[in-house]
Amino acid sequence: MSQLVPHWIDGARAEGVSGRRGEVFDPATGQVAREVVLADQSDVDTVVASAVKAAAQWGESSLAARSRVLFGFRELVHRHRDELAALITAEHGKVLSDAAGEVQRGLEVVEFACGIPQLLKGDHSEQVSRGVDAYSARYPLGVVAGITPFNFPVMVPMWMFPMAVACGNAFVLKPSERDPSAAVRLAELFTEAGLPDGVLNVLQGDATAVNALLDHPDVAAVSFVGSTPIARHVYARGTASGKRVQALGGAKNHMVVLPDADLDVAADAAINAGFGSAGERCMAISVVVAVGDVGDRLVPAIAGRMAGLVTGPGTDPKSQMGPLVTGVHRDRVQSYVDAGVEQGAELVVDGRGFAPAGHEDGFWLAPTLFDRVDAEMSIYTDEIFGPVLSVVRVPTFEAAVELVNANQYGNGTAVFTADGLAAREYQRRVQVGMVGINVPIPVPMAYYSFGGWKDSLFGDTHVHGADGVKFYTRLKAVTARWPRESGIDLGFPTHG
Repeated sequence: MSQLVPHWIDGARAEGVSGRRGEVFDPATGQVAREVVLADQSDVDTVVASAVKAAAQWGESSLAARSRVLFGFRELVHRHRDELAALITAEHGKVLSDAAGEVQRGLEVVEFACGIPQLLKGDHSEQVSRGVDAYSARYPLGVVAGITPFNFPVMVPMWMFPMAVACGNAFVLKPSERDPSAAVRLAELFTEAGLPDGVLNVLQGDATAVNALLDHPDVAAVSFVGSTPIARHVYARGTASGKRVQALGGAKNHMVVLPDADLDVAADAAINAGFGSAGERCMAISVVVAVGDVGDRLVPAIAGRMAGLVTGPGTDPKSQMGPLVTGVHRDRVQSYVDAGVEQGAELVVDGRGFAPAGHEDGFWLAPTLFDRVDAEMSIYTDEIFGPVLSVVRVPTFEAAVELVNANQYGNGTAVFTADGLAAREYQRRVQVGMVGINVPIPVPMAYYSFGGWKDSLFGDTHVHGADGVKFYTRLKAVTARWPRESGIDLGFPTHG
């Protein structure tokens, strides 16, 4: 009988009452490795009730107490980083070095959240009127929820719950049912660090759990990262229920390469950003925009590097890229490769039909490269979320900017050039939330906020950084006077 991945409720593992189960695969072998419990409405009610009770006390805790718990959690995650990376690889499939990098990027947000006493400082203005002072303070929302994707089962939850908890909220985490184990381990470590029971609960589940959280009257806010269709659904249903919602959607990230770019640097960047984590990153480069004649040199340079890539099990130190997360997803990605060929794109490197020896039943698709892709082809218009890199050729810098700005997504982009003025012009004019200049994956540091534009974000705030503090708190403005005399005045109060 396979191992069962449970919920985490009130500081303990719990199977819940629904009796529903989902399969969790080892992507490298294609075999079912364990099962995960799937919540129903009664499980959601139990978890939220636990969080409501915990939020009342945790919201009154001192900033110093919260900071101490966060520092303890940071140390425990650091100590168990190899264990967490192994959990990621076992259920997602990405190589261990990539998984270790994911844990580290999550840790950076925890370290930022450790400074919560500074981050929650309000403003104060003395003598705004005679004998009157004004000041502001931020207060927790109560119970907040996070719905996170399969591609970063540690990092994305850690973009959310450390900030929410530091701000005084109780947090309900609904991780992906495809790789659910890491979330429970994170909750265990946070409890070991001294977090009171119920402040962080893990609710395993599928769409049933998601919709129940979106509808629940005691959930004040929801953070989401996933595809654009689901992000739009989460935003619409959550806001209709009166919740604050930040919903990060899909991406089609373009890497613009100008003729003066360092060709070796650009080719290496296209490989790293296109095929790392098997392309299952919302910040992956999926389109290389070759300006002028640079494509004639760049495409062979990328293809040549692809010949030396090693695709294999994530646990093998020699592997540079692992399998895709499920067979269904692999088949979907492969269907886009088929469509690209049918629609007339030039297939330079074909990753179909690959499987490493001894792992023939795994969910494999090797790195794939298309050239001469146009903006009407499905491999360009759709978010593929796999190891498929498309090269689009355009004649000028202006055409490159127009192409990027016409795309429905606006998550991340990069420009490779030796011309500082061209880079500055691109940065200012491109309609995308995160921009890299000779940096292919411009994920901001924890003290900046992560988020896109257009169909890549629904809501007013980005994730973590200063926007994280704003999202998980509400502002209260106070005007105070300590009068020594009184009188009647029905006029509108002014400051003077």
